Amino acid sequence: MTLPQYQTLLCETPFDHVLLVRLNRPAVRNAFNTAMGSELLDLWTRLTDDADEYRCAVLTGAGDQAFCAGADLKERNGMTRDAWRAQHELFERAFWALGDLPLPIIAAVNGAAYAGGCELALMCDFIYAARTARFALTETSLGIIPGAGGTQNLPRAIGERRAKEIIMTAKPFSAEEAAAWGMINCLCEPGEVVSVALAAANTIAANAPLAVRQAKKSIRYGGQMEIRTAYRFEVEAYNHLVDTDDRREGIAAFNEKRKAQFKGR
Repeated sequence: MTLPQYQTLLCETPFDHVLLVRLNRPAVRNAFNTAMGSELLDLWTRLTDDADEYRCAVLTGAGDQAFCAGADLKERNGMTRDAWRAQHELFERAFWALGDLPLPIIAAVNGAAYAGGCELALMCDFIYAARTARFALTETSLGIIPGAGGTQNLPRAIGERRAKEIIMTAKPFSAEEAAAWGMINCLCEPGEVVSVALAAANTIAANAPLAVRQAKKSIRYGGQMEIRTAYRFEVEAYNHLVDTDDRREGIAAFNEKRKAQFKGR
């Protein structure tokens, strides 16, 4: 797959089947503006329509100061109500497209992840963070509330009571706190979070891509169902994999004591 030359995103392929996406506005702490919203929506849509060789992605911020400071409030200064709503609808589409992305994506939080930046990380499948990273949902201090999944994804990650405290106080919290509460999966030394996330992505990409995607779908949607219905959903996802070349290759490789070579079909 040949991706466009985006203005606000840097896309790289550090390993076969692994896509690294950097939010690339370091001068404003990678805050997302209308252009970045459009480009994120374009990227996630392309990967949903046809991920081609990509099997896993890592999302991070350019530079070493910030993952993403949220929406660019300088661009929003003086916006009319209609312009604000139109921009937010674009952001909603971009965030929801990320949430529905079929292939797995890891957030590598290399610095501050505030407001929409924190919500962006929460939309990913899981989060690795530098020990020096800071998180916050600051919207209530600005006269709004999180509007890109924060009021839903944060309580699902850390529990309702803790999420209420974070959102209502708008106070920052540390990566160590986020790890203790179950929001992030791995604490990394400063400067190492992207390489650690890429190593995990490379491990995922070596597994059967159809199976990984079905597992993601079963976890995501099954978690919203009554348990018996979720069991049936899991079995349906399982059954889609039985008559695949990758399933046959996995069993053959096991019996032949060799590494499986999955093709995604």
